[in-house]
Amino acid sequence: MEFFEMPFYDDDFLKMAFRFGLNLIFTLILVRYIYYSSTKRKDYLLTYILISTVVFFICFTLKKFELGLGMALGLFAIFGILRYRTDTIPIKEMTYLFVVIGISVMNALANKKMSLSEVLFANGTLVVMAFLLEKVWLLKHETRKVILYDNIELVKPEKYEALKQDLENRTGLIINRIEVGKLDMLRDVATVRIFFYDQDQMKNYENEEQ
Repeated sequence: MEFFEMPFYDDDFLKMAFRFGLNLIFTLILVRYIYYSSTKRKDYLLTYILISTVVFFICFTLKKFELGLGMALGLFAIFGILRYRTDTIPIKEMTYLFVVIGISVMNALANKKMSLSEVLFANGTLVVMAFLLEKVWLLKHETRKVILYDNIELVKPEKYEALKQDLENRTGLIINRIEVGKLDMLRDVATVRIFFYDQDQMKNYENEEQ
């Protein structure tokens, strides 16, 4: 049965559904139970899942056509538009984005030359590596906050220590490092990003309680 020269059903549907389920499972493990549990950032959680889904279906659809080099160029163009012009994506989030896209492309384009065990091993390896790096080897997780800072005199490089001390006194945090962003000379304010370890704040809180 066909509708407008399109078959209603073919054997590739079950293949697509199985591969999508496999891709979704590994993507959710990676971004929901590894990335999100460490960062608590829902904006990127939504982004990763939707991008993974879109990339998978695009690759699987393009695979149905004998495009050869054209397919490769098309994929390159598609991935080239995945940019965010408003904010700079942190390197960690960009790495997770690349891994999510890589997993989706691999699951969508795997063919008869690649066995199911190889696909599972490749997906599992990426997830396990992310878990080990996030939860085991890199025990200290660095968190950041963006602050609108009003003492613009202290944002000079030579006054870094004074800036750090002032921010620690105001926020009550043990700051690891500081990055100065935009300066607004009209209002005498600056956008400052402070980075700190969650574990250090807990130890500091426990010491104050004692």
